[in-house]
Amino acid sequence: MRLRLPEERPTEPPTGYKIAHPVLSQDGTRAGFTGVSLGGALPYGVLDEAGCVYGRRHRAPHRRCDCGFHCVHERATAEALLCTAEHRAAVLLEVSVLGSYIRFERGFRYARQRVRTATVGPCQCGAVAGALADAGWGRPGWRALAAACAGCVRGRTSLSLASFARLAGEGLRVRASGGGSVEEAAGLGVAAAGLGVSELVAEAALLQARLDWFQSRLARLEERGTQAG
Repeated sequence: MRLRLPEERPTEPPTGYKIAHPVLSQDGTRAGFTGVSLGGALPYGVLDEAGCVYGRRHRAPHRRCDCGFHCVHERATAEALLCTAEHRAAVLLEVSVLGSYIRFERGFRYARQRVRTATVGPCQCGAVAGALADAGWGRPGWRALAAACAGCVRGRTSLSLASFARLAGEGLRVRASGGGSVEEAAGLGVAAAGLGVSELVAEAALLQARLDWFQSRLARLEERGTQAG
């Protein structure tokens, strides 16, 4: 007798949690995420469909394979993964589980997902993050990003949290943990959506940090020129 898994037909997509690294395309036109384990070499968008990481032709998730998106049921379980040294720079994602899925004791393995919310941790210096800046590593064609405060961005490639959400699209919301919300529904114009006070403060702080960095570099160049003269 062949046993079959019980079928579920939820009225709403189940909610799950996972961690990932935010990424920015080389040309700066796309934003997404890359996983921290299986399939980490394949960045995905806010709304995306999983494929078999082993190149097999079956659809994910296949019962005899471990392909597909993965997430856990409990937010606290995903947050615990951020405590490990190799995952400190990752962000916490809240996702909608779409399409077919296989339910396990601690989470789902599933075919499609929509990332609803990304929660960014503090900057490496401990301050509340106001931007996502070049983390110094990446995948072919993609730069990995990490949380950064206005004072630590300096001259690195970076995006404010609101700008990352707009670039990623599909209604993604991005929050900074430990501080005020820095979020905006993607795809909406500034005139239609309207930036709040916290978003404007974050944008201004980021611009001021960049200006300070350029001014310090300019002062050094002028000093060298004076000494040479």
